[in-house]
Amino acid sequence: MSSRTGEIRYEVGDGVARITLDAPDRRNALSVEMSRELTDAARTAEADPSVGAIVLTGGAHFCAGAVRSVLADAGRDPAEDGAYRNLETVYQAFTTVGSVGVPTVAAVRGAAVGAGLNLALATDLRIVSRTARFLPGFAQIGIHPGGGHYTLLARVAGREAASALGLFGDEVDGERAVALGLAWAAYDDGEVEEQALTMARRVARDPELARRMVANFRRETAPGGVPWDVAVELERPAQMWSLRRR
Repeated sequence: MSSRTGEIRYEVGDGVARITLDAPDRRNALSVEMSRELTDAARTAEADPSVGAIVLTGGAHFCAGAVRSVLADAGRDPAEDGAYRNLETVYQAFTTVGSVGVPTVAAVRGAAVGAGLNLALATDLRIVSRTARFLPGFAQIGIHPGGGHYTLLARVAGREAASALGLFGDEVDGERAVALGLAWAAYDDGEVEEQALTMARRVARDPELARRMVANFRRETAPGGVPWDVAVELERPAQMWSLRRR
């Protein structure tokens, strides 16, 4: 089974739903509409009892963050309802991926920047290219991180990595990401998606068990600290301030 809605491709095989971001002209930067389509695709997979895992990929370019117009609109008037809701729709794309009721794997090639890094970190497991680039990119364009960025980094790789990337703006490649615990394994570029699918098929053989396991996995491995949904709201005022300042 395969389908395409706008800029999202959706395919199911061997119990795995492969969701592909498909806007290569802008390196899969998340627009409002694309974010809605991604949320819908994740919910479609969750609603299909034959699906036991999701693989999320962007092809050659994982995701370059949110499109600049979404950020610019929020910066002009952060409290304006449409701008506020549009940015929230982008957030919802990766919070949905992070909470959907099946195991999720990100197959990361190219760059995962800003909201795109949040999207990769939202999944349960990351398989990456050796040359993949993980970089926050927020401070580089003069805005505060958003979407619970610090919490996502810290829960995956710890406080030191969250500080180096999220606070100091460091960048790591795929092999370094594995060494830091940001990803499970790094492969040559052409192997990444197949390796991610192999991992996903393993758990997807028994979709009902996969769903029960991932629910308890997330409960039992949840960090102390600030819950992600609280972190999203905690970061929002500072990010809105930084957008308006520009």
